[in-house]
Amino acid sequence: MGIVVNQSIKNVIITCFGFGLGAINTLFLYTNFIEKEYYGLISYLTSTSNLIWPLIVFGGHNAIVKFYSSYVDKKQQDKFLSMMLFIPLLMALFLGSIGVVAYTYILDFFSKENTIVQPFVWTIYVLAIALSYFEIFFAWTKVKLKSVFGNILRELFIRICSTVLLLMVYFDRLTVEQFIYGIVIAYVFRMFIMMFYASKLHVFSFSFSLPNNYVTVLKYSFLILIAGSVGTLLIDLDKAMIERFLPIENVAKYSICAYVASVIIIPSRSMHQITYPLTAKLINEKNFKQLETLYKKSSLTLFMISGLLFVLIICNIHQLFKFIPEEYELFTGIVILIGGAKLFDNLLGNSNSILFNSDYYRLILYIGVMMVVLTVILNLFCIPIFGVTGAAIATFIAVSCYNLSKLWIVYIKFKMHPFTKSTLFMVIQIVVFVFAFYFWNFNFHPIINIIAKSFLIGVSYIILLYVCKISPDINDIIKKIPRGA
Repeated sequence: MGIVVNQSIKNVIITCFGFGLGAINTLFLYTNFIEKEYYGLISYLTSTSNLIWPLIVFGGHNAIVKFYSSYVDKKQQDKFLSMMLFIPLLMALFLGSIGVVAYTYILDFFSKENTIVQPFVWTIYVLAIALSYFEIFFAWTKVKLKSVFGNILRELFIRICSTVLLLMVYFDRLTVEQFIYGIVIAYVFRMFIMMFYASKLHVFSFSFSLPNNYVTVLKYSFLILIAGSVGTLLIDLDKAMIERFLPIENVAKYSICAYVASVIIIPSRSMHQITYPLTAKLINEKNFKQLETLYKKSSLTLFMISGLLFVLIICNIHQLFKFIPEEYELFTGIVILIGGAKLFDNLLGNSNSILFNSDYYRLILYIGVMMVVLTVILNLFCIPIFGVTGAAIATFIAVSCYNLSKLWIVYIKFKMHPFTKSTLFMVIQIVVFVFAFYFWNFNFHPIINIIAKSFLIGVSYIILLYVCKISPDINDIIKKIPRGA
């Protein structure tokens, strides 16, 4: 358990640094160093590759985590890992063959509004392969309880490379086209680094034979393929569909607003690394009383922390955009809608862990597929009417429906829900704080304004939580701060 906690703390720090560096790149360097059309192009290429790589990896990264430890014989381990490496290759060749045959039609797909995409369509395929095998080798290191280096590569490596490449563009050492190729090379290079690191942790001999339980593994991988595709589609489909209806620079405008709102997911990404194994343990032991306690506590804690982030983002958004060039206008509706969707995700606590570790795993997958279909329909309807804000509307509605479905399934199957009286109090507190601080600012420089306003909001928010004793766990943490514990 010490290893898990130690690596979880390190991963939280790495994730925070990653988001901070990503914010610098997204909000300031990209917006000032390259044209918005090319910024939109880069956002589109990476988002589209994110839609494809789950198909290539075919759930292999999750299958490694689930099944690797079940093999006690090294020959079976090698057969299993060989299969996990071979399946993405087959999928990549299959999709690549389709791409070669239909390449002319794919180029015609971008022949109207956004011809700028045509020369770079092939990079989507390369990025998807690099992402697929990176996740395979990252999972390989996780089963050896060595996740920190992989997390550095995932959260920091590409962002650091982007920073360096953007600075090279600024100093005329690279053209924008060369910058895009540089980003692709960075993804491929990251994949090879992960491969060499993973191979050192497990001395591996490739085998052309299948493991004894290959049918079970393939069935699980297929279900994970659906799950991964659903999650990725709900996150990145909006950017891909914006490109179909609007000039590509709108993808950049949407991406900036969505990235600002996505900061709200930091608490859940950090906590889920701890709650996931705990949830699995409680379900296996059928300890549903403690499971309900964990469900409620994780929901309340995440909602409190993400609620503060939501308030800080909404109330400082106008000041933040004063540092961004005017052509990247602020769409407050996008920030609120995407932020609201992320806030709802946090409110669910460890519900994903409960469902994916239970016998009702398939049910949520089927609902997820329905939500993807709903997302496509909503985007087709909303983007032509509401523009880029329409994509946020579609995402918010689809995510909300998906989350309500998960809440309903947990309640029906486990007879538990994450809500308490404190949940209602937190909803009221978040709404009151947004309306209290959104409409006024100090008459200072934007940076001082953001710092002063954030300090006032943060102190008031925490004091109110402490005085009202919303969460005993949070109160205990606050009490320890003055003692330096």
